[in-house]
Amino acid sequence: MKVLKFGGTSVGSSKNINNVINILVDYSKTDTIACVVSAVGGITDKLLLAGKQAQNKEEAFLETFEGIKDRHFNIIKELNPDNHTAILEFVENKLESLKSLLEGIYLINELSPKTSDKLVSFGELLSSFIIAETMKNRSLSADVKNSQELIVTNSNFTKAEVDYTVTNTNIREYFKSANQKITILPGFISKSKLGEITTLGRGGSDFTAAIIAAALHVEQLEIWTDVSGMFTTNPKLVKQAYPIDKISYQEAMELSHFGAKVLYPPTVQPVLSLEIPIHIKNTLEPSAVGTIISNEETTSSSPVKGISNISNIALLTLEGTGMVGIPGFSKRLFETLSQEKINVIMITQASSEHSICLGIEHKEAETAKTAIDTAFENEIALGKIEPIIVETGLSIIALVGDSMKNHQGISGKMFSTLGKNNINIRAIAQGASEKNITAVINEKDVKKALNTLHEQFFESKTKQINVFITGVGNVGERLVEQIKQQKKYLKDNLKIKLRVAGLSNSRHMIFNEDGIDLKNWKEQLAQGEKASLQGFFENTKALNLRNSIFVDVTANANVADLYAQYLKESIGIVACNKIACSSEFKNYKNLKQLSLKYNAPFLFETNVGAGLPVIDTLNNLIASGDKVNSIQAVLSGSLNFVFNNFTDKTKFYDVVKQAGAEGYTEPDPRIDLSGVDVARKILILARESGVKMNLEDIENTSFLSQAGLKSDSVDDFYKTLIADEAHYQSLYASAKANNCQLKYVAKFDNGKASVSLQEIPEGHPFYNLEGSDNIVMFYTERYAKQPMIIKGAGAGAEVTASGLFADIIRLGND
Repeated sequence: MKVLKFGGTSVGSSKNINNVINILVDYSKTDTIACVVSAVGGITDKLLLAGKQAQNKEEAFLETFEGIKDRHFNIIKELNPDNHTAILEFVENKLESLKSLLEGIYLINELSPKTSDKLVSFGELLSSFIIAETMKNRSLSADVKNSQELIVTNSNFTKAEVDYTVTNTNIREYFKSANQKITILPGFISKSKLGEITTLGRGGSDFTAAIIAAALHVEQLEIWTDVSGMFTTNPKLVKQAYPIDKISYQEAMELSHFGAKVLYPPTVQPVLSLEIPIHIKNTLEPSAVGTIISNEETTSSSPVKGISNISNIALLTLEGTGMVGIPGFSKRLFETLSQEKINVIMITQASSEHSICLGIEHKEAETAKTAIDTAFENEIALGKIEPIIVETGLSIIALVGDSMKNHQGISGKMFSTLGKNNINIRAIAQGASEKNITAVINEKDVKKALNTLHEQFFESKTKQINVFITGVGNVGERLVEQIKQQKKYLKDNLKIKLRVAGLSNSRHMIFNEDGIDLKNWKEQLAQGEKASLQGFFENTKALNLRNSIFVDVTANANVADLYAQYLKESIGIVACNKIACSSEFKNYKNLKQLSLKYNAPFLFETNVGAGLPVIDTLNNLIASGDKVNSIQAVLSGSLNFVFNNFTDKTKFYDVVKQAGAEGYTEPDPRIDLSGVDVARKILILARESGVKMNLEDIENTSFLSQAGLKSDSVDDFYKTLIADEAHYQSLYASAKANNCQLKYVAKFDNGKASVSLQEIPEGHPFYNLEGSDNIVMFYTERYAKQPMIIKGAGAGAEVTASGLFADIIRLGND
């Protein structure tokens, strides 16, 4: 014999009920079947709603009742299009009894636990009858048996306790004489020894099935639901979650207790001592393997079997110096909650005995606070303890696994993983059995926490990186295209799953927590919402995705001003914008400290040398104990391009225009030609060397004409280039006469820095620097005579984008 149970979703529509019937027919070919069914999906909630409305004198209970009636009538007609009269008559009589009950509740303005049990029992009685009669109409060997005639309980309404001696006898006697191949039984409902209608608690249909399976000593209990087993975590929140093939009874109970709704925890009890396996199956996908719950030992690559969570938690804290060393506080606390019938989900107490923390359902928090404050009124008045502290908006997450006790570092890995993503832990509990590790976190962080932990414990070490890019102009566009091109390579070779979750230009911005489709990102962006720098931050923060990185591909001071906000949310930053790192030293240092405090990486390699590894190399020198004595560098690809192409046969104006057209200069070329950009770069290198310095401390000797320096606009500046051609030709002529090349050089030496146009003699490392190349020479204690030299393309959209991309990958590998 087989015992199967089908949940509310499985019998929630005529289509799903047909699936159930097909499964039962298939099973009945080889076995006799006992099939326990829940109420039609959502009906129990509707019955409770109608009862509450009637109790509150709301005539809307009649409307709710009509909805219940219509739902059942429609299902009957869809299942039995040609033969539904008899079924409709029976159901209509039942519904009239339901309506009379609701009217009675309305009149007396009371809904007792006893009446509530009678009210909700209608759901299962109706669904079981409809399914059984439909099968009969199809000439199948089926009948319905009211579980209330089999399962006997005490009178503890809403959660009755089973008298197994009587119940087991009833079940065995009935099935000995039953002739039909398929018996349909309503789950959840029962009767007391006094003949009163009782229920086994929400989720009790699973319990009913387990009671029958245990009484009949069947080989296996099958629980059919709308998912393919117990998952590694909630698949609605974590797309990478997958079904667990095999799991122990204890693991299943732990996961169920901590929010896994596939199985109702008491279900395990009747079958546990008999070691009857439970098989979780999917009604909508019968061929799926599902999950088998048993005592059979399982092998798994991860000691963690699943991650679960409970939402809407309130944390109660009883604390005070008067508790230390005084016995009885815990006893009184739990007795007070027990008297109010408040279930404690989690407990944690420090060894100092100064405080006790409890996790309960949010809806019971106010009742609990009132009761506890009243119980400890005297101690509170004497200042021995504080009034109970209540924190809401919380959730419990739990790692579960029988093998966790045999592995060191599980809790450390759990907490460090959460910490890296700025998920604050409010309370922790771990039993001596080490079957679960429980933490209380903010409700808003649940999705991020589950995804982060699942990635850590269940995925093949593939790290998901969520990128938010502001500034998709020349460089930004190329960065997006490079990401698009390399996504598969990163996943296959570096185990980095990189997705762009946010994009913005000066006009529009778009977001997608599942990743923006980069095949048509430009079209999507053009249709996006109005761009806003603060709005972009707020959206990034609200999505609250793990391993988030903000990428600044602008030269905008207002964007740089937001860095602190991003870092405080543990959102990493990758920037080619030099403004933040060349701003006041106090701000630069603050950003560095925030990066460390909130474990949010702050990388800005492209601030100096575009894609060249200048800052990374410098950081490695400093970290290894070396000391920088001096730096000499050509750090402007745009200025190098200009002076490499400027001769006595060209016009300075034409060369500058060409540099702008090819993307080597900023839209305002004064930023490059004034030397401010180079000054910022040498300032950043000086600071990264460990020197406290500001931009005004750098000596900037400009080569521009006085008219160029005083120009009020870009157009005016270009006019001065034409007017002052002789000035620029004189610079070239002097260098040529001395057999030198013109290079704009940055120097840092003995705590001082300068930038200026210099004549570089033949034989100097800077002399043959071509195109837009940069060069940096580090003279250190280890490289005292022969400097460490870094040389290569130092400007251009492609290399700058590749430098940003390299920083993103670096974060992915951390």
